Amino acid sequence: MTANDLDDVDRRILNILQLDASHTNAKLAELVHVSPPTCLRRVKYMTEGGVIERQVAIVAPEKVGARLTAIVEITLDVQAAERMDEFEQHVAAEAAVLQCYRVAPGPDFVLIVQVADMPAYHALAHRLFATRTNVRNVKAYFSTFRSKFETRIAV
Repeated sequence: MTANDLDDVDRRILNILQLDASHTNAKLAELVHVSPPTCLRRVKYMTEGGVIERQVAIVAPEKVGARLTAIVEITLDVQAAERMDEFEQHVAAEAAVLQCYRVAPGPDFVLIVQVADMPAYHALAHRLFATRTNVRNVKAYFSTFRSKFETRIAV
């Protein structure tokens, strides 16, 4: 399924679900002006087609003790495909790593990390980076204020 396969109703459904996925099917159908069976069928089709990856609750980090956000740039010594894959698998296993991007140009990876505090970041950095022989450079930026956080994609 691609963007070209989505019509106006699908886009309305996606926009509403991205703002609040807790609506019942009946309420969602009412909001997008279609029948509940039509709405359910479209949501199922978009889910099976991979447009809707998953539905989640967004948790306030400070309310659960994860107050420090770090944006971390990683450069590897060897950028062979298998070494890149190995590093990705290594960081993907760490719960504090919320996002991992391969990037170019510049560093090889950018990670978004959420931890309790600086000691927790230090422990994570030691575990994930300092003990890895293929990590050449680590550069971390620490968020002092989050002015915007959005998960919605304009469709």
